[in-house]
Order: sequence, then C-alpha cells, then structure tokens
Amino acid sequence: MSVRMDATDRKILSELQRDATQSLDEIARKVGSSKTPVWSRIKKLREAGVIRREVAVLDPGQLGFEACFFVLIRTSEHEKEWQDRFLAALRARDEVLEAHRLAGEIDYILKVQVENARAYDVFYQALISEVRIYNVTALLSMEEIKSTQALPL
Repeated sequence: MSVRMDATDRKILSELQRDATQSLDEIARKVGSSKTPVWSRIKKLREAGVIRREVAVLDPGQLGFEACFFVLIRTSEHEKEWQDRFLAALRARDEVLEAHRLAGEIDYILKVQVENARAYDVFYQALISEVRIYNVTALLSMEEIKSTQALPL
C-alpha cells in the first residue's frame, strides 16, 4: 500500500531515522511544525506501516560479536518444502542478521554476526545439518565501512 506523503512527512521520517528518541517538541521544531500535527503524522505513518518499528542500534564489537560473515549460498533444491525448511532454519538463528534471495548465480546471501570464526563454524555446521546446501562460501568482513538503515528521503 502506497502512502501519500508530503515534504513535512519526509522531514519527520528523516529526523526519526537520525534519532527516534527525540521528543515530539524537538522534531516539530526541526521540521517547522507544532507538536500535535507531528504526533498525528507519526501516528498515521505507523498505522500505514511506513514506520515498521523503532529499535536501539547496538555496537556488535562492544558486545563481543567481533566477526561479521557474508555467506553466499547456492542450492540445487528449489522445491517449496526445501525452501520452507531453509527459511525456518534462518529465522531460528539469531546470528543471521539479514537474509536475501538473489537473482543470478548465487541463490541467497546472509549477513551473520558472531563472536569469532569458531562461532561461525558452529553456525555453519548447524545450518548444513538442518538443510541440504549445494555450495557455501563465507566471506569475513575485515572492516565495516558504512552501515545504515536510513533511507535517502
């Protein structure tokens, strides 16, 4: 469902993407409005599903999750039963931060955040014991250069 938004809605969303802990007064001041209309617009955007959720963004390294792997998966299985098992296995694993189905030679890419290489191996062994996978390639991220959830509004 597409939601009609104007420039003020986009400014509000930009502010929320930057810092969702801001008060309504702060957001209203920054977008050139008052508190009540800003609150109404945010409520409308939440109800329409434009704002899915508000979360705290944590620093993985500060919490001991120092290894980020991008996992490329090729499969020869494309039946619904296999896909259901595979997706259930991914959703059940907290270390999988993102999973995307791709067009091209690689079928899926996963972003996996773990403590270290040994923890990745535990994840890998568990995954291949749950579902049959044709080929897995793991790429260790040496440095995160950019990471954002903010959309270019």
